[in-house]
Amino acid sequence: MVVNEELKSRIETALHSIRDYLRSDGGDVRVHSIREDGVLEVELLGNCESCSMSHMTMKAGIEQVVFRVAPEITRVEAVR
Repeated sequence: MVVNEELKSRIETALHSIRDYLRSDGGDVRVHSIREDGVLEVELLGNCESCSMSHMTMKAGIEQVVFRVAPEITRVEAVR
């Protein structure tokens, strides 16, 4: 998979659409990297980093908005 600026832009736009939700609970998310195998690595920041619901945030929030705009992403993983 070729990682390009257009793909990064689509992903950033998708993440921006849920930032208010994350920030309302004192958290945020940042793209760490997009691997050649289609895995998006993100960093959960602030309260999202230690929240017991972070798994649900990943599955029901972050993954869904990313997959909608970037079907070439095969998986989203949190990294530290």
